[in-house]
Amino acid sequence: MELVGDLLARDRRTGDAALVTPDGRERTHHDLITNGYKAANVLRYLGVRAGATVAVDPTPGFHTALAFLGAAAVGAPVRFDPAAGIGAGDRVVLAPVATAAALDPAPGTNLAAFGGPPDRPDTTHWEQELWSENPGMPPSDVVPADVAVVGPPREFTHGDLCSIAETAVERGEMDAGTRVVLRRPFSDPPALAAGLLAPLSAGGTAVLAPPEGGEEAGDGIGDSRGDVAVAPSAVNVPEPRRIDPSEFASTAE
Repeated sequence: MELVGDLLARDRRTGDAALVTPDGRERTHHDLITNGYKAANVLRYLGVRAGATVAVDPTPGFHTALAFLGAAAVGAPVRFDPAAGIGAGDRVVLAPVATAAALDPAPGTNLAAFGGPPDRPDTTHWEQELWSENPGMPPSDVVPADVAVVGPPREFTHGDLCSIAETAVERGEMDAGTRVVLRRPFSDPPALAAGLLAPLSAGGTAVLAPPEGGEEAGDGIGDSRGDVAVAPSAVNVPEPRRIDPSEFASTAE
């Protein structure tokens, strides 16, 4: 994997579990990839092109994951901070409907909301556009040196994130039977790479648990509280391996 968008290759679409969201819902690699295409097309409809920044809520979830993968596929950097995105004049800002209601974008910024229909007619209803969008991958011209995540703490390129993910796969001994539980927000790029991109690249499952405690997603690996925990996909594994994504950041510098 050289680009984040490589995760959306058509030949990777399988019926195996790819993502478990904090509400316990499971999506297959086929579901994730097809909806990743749709997310990319929604962003393009909203004016996103290569180099145009997309601000996305940092809370791990289905729609925030899709927005990140879709933006990466078309070469758009992601800033995991909607308020900062409003201030910076990012091309698209995606936030939960309650958060979006309090945001006031300047001309040139398209505001989108998920989690229900927005009150303001000038705010795009993300789910509505997503479900009606074309499930074909739009053309793009992305290289590993292109920025995938805007800081803080710094910018991370596609190459940076893929390098961290590759290291996490090796250290965590990940494969298609691996489940990785992520308990950090997407605004932590090394955790994003180790906890989301790494298991997806290995054909495994990324389990998005609520950050900073709260109800567990259905990870089936006991009571581990590490930021990123790795275990075989069998239920009730008593001692999952823990990996510290901050250790991987040096591989991308």
